[in-house]
Amino acid sequence: MVVNSRYRQCSKHRQAGMTTLGLIILVSFVGIFAFAGIRLTPVYLNYMKVAGVISGVHKEFDGANATRSSIRSSISRRFDIESVGEITARDVKVTKVEGGHAVVAAYSHKAPFVANVSFVVDFDKRVLVRR
Repeated sequence: MVVNSRYRQCSKHRQAGMTTLGLIILVSFVGIFAFAGIRLTPVYLNYMKVAGVISGVHKEFDGANATRSSIRSSISRRFDIESVGEITARDVKVTKVEGGHAVVAAYSHKAPFVANVSFVVDFDKRVLVRR
């Protein structure tokens, strides 16, 4: 009986920690999420550029009685300066609405992940440029 109780105490001390297989699984999951973050970071940085351009147009023309063509040329110029790549200035819709112009940049960005698995992210930035 004394030997048996000593064996139980020793086995409790030896069972502490993580196995190699458990560590490999944990590192794999962390690696997958880190790689997903690396693949999606440029997508969101590009969206931040688009959102900055649309917000800049809003600040520039809000209350200035702007025309549709002046808004479009400003968007085009700002896209060139910011080097926006996924969406073009022609993809931004500028429509006349009551009280001003609605500027809408709605687009999808597909980012490849692994093999035939991809992420599709939809963006929609809207502002109203008042007269």
